[in-house]
Amino acid sequence: MTFSDTDVPPAPELTPDREVLTWDQFGVASRELAREVLRSGFVPDVVVAIARGGLLLAGSISYALGVKSCGAMNIEFYTGVGERLPEPVMLPPMFDDSTLDGKRVLLVDDVSDSGRTLAMVDQLLKASGADVRTVVLYTKPGTVHVPHYTWKDTDRWINFPWSVLPVVQVEGYVPTHGADA
Repeated sequence: MTFSDTDVPPAPELTPDREVLTWDQFGVASRELAREVLRSGFVPDVVVAIARGGLLLAGSISYALGVKSCGAMNIEFYTGVGERLPEPVMLPPMFDDSTLDGKRVLLVDDVSDSGRTLAMVDQLLKASGADVRTVVLYTKPGTVHVPHYTWKDTDRWINFPWSVLPVVQVEGYVPTHGADA
């Protein structure tokens, strides 16, 4: 098996203007966040990820908490590094929130940057009758939604290990949503 240069993430020391999360740090962070949730007294019935950024953290936390009921809401807001749509937009497939009335829901995303995505989904889930708590790896200073649980605060752009590399390129494959799909 061979790897190209585009399969190797940049070394952390080459990106001093960015927060760099490694896979090892991610493992530690997800366990620490799970403990923080439980220490607060909140025991979720359901873990809901904001896709795509929150998918891996939601899965990791759900395993750490022993919660088997998981779901995801597909939201698009970022279109590139520092580039956003005017408002977060829900994408199909749509999440069925009709079963959440009276449930304790842990809503998970990777970062609360502007906080607008978390705020929108939080309101949607609460309108379904859910008791919602939010958890993220990172919170930025200008957020409009301060999560209940945060691993780290930062004001820098974040290199996540799952999204730092470009889309895989092979002959005949065209990403469905551009180069940053």
